[in-house]
Amino acid sequence: MERARETSRNLALIAERDIDRNFELYALSLQAVVDGLNEADVTALPARLRREVLFDRAATAKYLGAMLVIDASGKIVIDSDNDVPRAGNFADRAYFTVQRDNPHAGLYVSDPYRSRLRNGTPSIALSRRLSHSDGSFAGIVLIAIDLEYFRHLFAGLSLGPHGAISLIGRDGVMITRQPYDADVVGLNISRASTFRQFMSAPEGSFSDMSTIDGTRRLYYFRHVPDLPLIIMVAEAEPDIYAAWYRRAFVIGSLTGVLGLGFVVLSFLLGAQLRRRMRAESELELLARTDGLTGLGNRRSLGEILDQEWRRARRTRSMFSLLFVDIDRFKAYNDTYGHQAGDDALAAVARCIGESIRRPPDSAARYGGEEFVVVLPDTPPAGAAQVAEKIRAAISDLAIEHAGSEYGRITASIGTASWSPDQEGDVTAVIKAADEALYGAKATGRNKVTPYQSP
Repeated sequence: MERARETSRNLALIAERDIDRNFELYALSLQAVVDGLNEADVTALPARLRREVLFDRAATAKYLGAMLVIDASGKIVIDSDNDVPRAGNFADRAYFTVQRDNPHAGLYVSDPYRSRLRNGTPSIALSRRLSHSDGSFAGIVLIAIDLEYFRHLFAGLSLGPHGAISLIGRDGVMITRQPYDADVVGLNISRASTFRQFMSAPEGSFSDMSTIDGTRRLYYFRHVPDLPLIIMVAEAEPDIYAAWYRRAFVIGSLTGVLGLGFVVLSFLLGAQLRRRMRAESELELLARTDGLTGLGNRRSLGEILDQEWRRARRTRSMFSLLFVDIDRFKAYNDTYGHQAGDDALAAVARCIGESIRRPPDSAARYGGEEFVVVLPDTPPAGAAQVAEKIRAAISDLAIEHAGSEYGRITASIGTASWSPDQEGDVTAVIKAADEALYGAKATGRNKVTPYQSP
């Protein structure tokens, strides 16, 4: 509640400062006209020049109506908008009668009214008295302010779905309210309990039921210094308490069932951790995957070879390797273009991936059109069987290759195996598979050739 009160106070201060600054400028403009009319040289000027001297640029500001000089009978004698004053008598308006009947009224802020000169535009007026040298009433100077100014100002202040902000005269007349309601403008709320609270101190806060819409709100009010105005900011209690109720329910549930609370918290933290681990795994997978073929890249191949070689040495199990190379691939690229070449690489990669089914088996793109298949726990005969399956699957794709002696894309495959009774390291197995591959190339391509030790 205290936080909501402080928020309302800050919003009221923002609105007050904007209103106070603009009203000060308007008051100075009115006083400048009063002082100018007391100068004989000014009143003797031609109408156009006199208008330019008396009315500064404040008269052209947004949301302002005309500045008018009205004589003691209520008629316009000088009009900021026209050299020839518009016709009209305003002796019945409060902004006129108050100045007429009270020589010491000073700056008067009127209640809302509909302008007779501007097609009924809702407005308020600021007026100052004009007096003859003997102190008798000579008329008034006024400036009209569209209520749209306040509506625009208040609309920029966020108060929640059921909040309200109002500008009220100290006589209890509603000048404007956000959310805007034309029927509320000019409404006298001086008998309302909320207004009695407004008049009890220069500023303060309290909770009460609105007489306008029946919503219970936390009110913050503040009297605008030097102006007969009150700014009221009200947040609806349901809006204030909504978040608090949610937090209280969660905290109460956690307190009442502490064990469940720990489970929920653990679950949430676990879910967050799993999301993070999943994201990291995806990034790691991207870093280890060849973007074109979807197989492992050379980095991941190095890790797999190192891991499987160590395991084979430790468990003294068989270890086989396949080197797969697409036949006459450069000629295919030159003939059909690089996009077709990329499509062919992806298709060959799918054949390789679909031909190795065991979980420990893996494949990676070694570079260009070359692929490596790692087969842990696989003897030479098993490696040859997998290699033949891959070769046949690639051939069965029947991808046209005019530069091949087979008329289609084919692949040559070299196989090599390591057994526990052999010496050497993984690089020797890689070299052996590579030599077997070149043996397949040299003896006609589109075949599987095992490594034969010299």
